[in-house]
Amino acid sequence: MLKNINRFQEELYKREQNGTLRTLKPKAEGIDFYSNDYLGLAKNKELQKIILEKINECPQLLSGSTGSRLISGNSGITDFTERFIAEKHQFPSALLFPSGYNANLALFSTLPNRHDMIIVDEQIHRSVHDACKMSNARKLKFRHNDPEHLESILKKQEGHCYIAIESLYSMEGDIAPIKEIAALAKKYEAGLIVDEAHAFGVFGYGLVERYGLKDQVTANVITYGKALGAHGAAILCNDTLKSYLVNFASPFIYTTSAQDFQWMRIKTGYDFLENNQQLSIRLQENIKTFRSQGLASPSSVISPVQAIIIPDNQKLKSLQKELSDEGFLTYAIYSPTVKEGSERLRICLHSFNTEEEIIKLTGIIKDFM
Repeated sequence: MLKNINRFQEELYKREQNGTLRTLKPKAEGIDFYSNDYLGLAKNKELQKIILEKINECPQLLSGSTGSRLISGNSGITDFTERFIAEKHQFPSALLFPSGYNANLALFSTLPNRHDMIIVDEQIHRSVHDACKMSNARKLKFRHNDPEHLESILKKQEGHCYIAIESLYSMEGDIAPIKEIAALAKKYEAGLIVDEAHAFGVFGYGLVERYGLKDQVTANVITYGKALGAHGAAILCNDTLKSYLVNFASPFIYTTSAQDFQWMRIKTGYDFLENNQQLSIRLQENIKTFRSQGLASPSSVISPVQAIIIPDNQKLKSLQKELSDEGFLTYAIYSPTVKEGSERLRICLHSFNTEEEIIKLTGIIKDFM
């Protein structure tokens, strides 16, 4: 037996006692206000029919890739999908990964060297923090969405810097001041990496594309497990950066490639989004309905993620249970995952939620508050 098994048990017991022990559970039945399926594409019947037809036409899409892309796992479909994605986003190159987590590990563990500094927004995704541990570079945090604090850090640096932000933050549901941060990156000749996991699909091809900033970012990370309802991710960048990652990024080199089915599903998802733009319009209508109910939230008025601050773990747990009893699926974020006093109910809105559901949900929350 491991010598430190008792320590593991003690840490798990502490979480159990304070009510924050994580366990795996079957997918719950109820009204979805907690998934990242913002546009409903994960279970869209029309999209499923299109995908099934493609599989029937080409059953080998379901075959395993058999190896990493540098050995036996590359295919014509993979290369075609990367060229397609790069063209859609108007970047020179795209490099596909099995997940957004994997893509961030590759970027931040590979690009910076020991002479560089990685400056991250304090609310950046955990994948970036984990990647920084794999890097030889140093890491500093700047206050969330605070360009002035970021600049005060940049002024003190002598070596090359990389700035890491998300365009839409999944915990707070707010939007980064990307234009201001891009201007700072240019001023201080820093590399800017923008993760668009929660913005892609919700805001077209993402906020970098919407604001016309593609020439000002070093890399743009697009993930497909949220609004596209699929799986996987792409790093958008120039040709040199793609080649460098292919040659030096361990998470790319030593990972078995996904099946061609996954890449086909991504390409099909892009086509479906283009032909069904009413889904994002409907989502914005639902966000507007939610915001009109008068609940206080730090989230953007156009974000599908709406955080309701309930600064008490037990009170938050009680509210989530009450909502669950009424058939509403929501997600509670407890401390220490977030700072004590900023515990929150994380509500995700979707194109398929009804006005009646939204009004009933917000009514329960208001009565509880």
